[in-house]
Amino acid sequence: MSGPLDSLGSRAESGLVNIIIDTPKGSRNKFKYDEKTQCFRLSRILPAGASFPYDFGSIPMTYAEDGDALDVLVISEVPSFAGCLITGKLIGRISGEQTEKGKTIRNDRLLAVPVTPVNPALFAHIDDLPDGWLKEIEHFFVSYNQAEGREYKPIRHSGPEEADAALTAAKRRYTRHQKP
Repeated sequence: MSGPLDSLGSRAESGLVNIIIDTPKGSRNKFKYDEKTQCFRLSRILPAGASFPYDFGSIPMTYAEDGDALDVLVISEVPSFAGCLITGKLIGRISGEQTEKGKTIRNDRLLAVPVTPVNPALFAHIDDLPDGWLKEIEHFFVSYNQAEGREYKPIRHSGPEEADAALTAAKRRYTRHQKP
């Protein structure tokens, strides 16, 4: 993600993160930010019965190991909308491998919760999620990738410290990839 969204930076106040939502909770439509048009473009439609379990977005000015902006799933009771800026608190990371056409890459997913002045963070750590939620999230990513002809294998999950370390590394990759 680049262009006008870069002016936001990856960090918000008080160590929170800026998250741009690509695809809202409950949507079968997967959107992706198009840097050329500076619009959100429909990239695919999920199969019947499948939808995003939570808002899905990315953190500006980052490059994950898969070459895209760092992916974030925002755990919230209500959906937002494509292009929405959410200030969030990182609560953890799902480390995973994605295989397509015999090539395997790391494709981790960060988990965050929205934070507003009147809505403090619901959870502080990935381990605070209610029973079964993490398995449902992992199942979504496995099924989502399978429908796209890829295999996704969750390796492990970790707390906010590792999520923050992944963000720091992704910011460094972004800086290295910028053209002078």
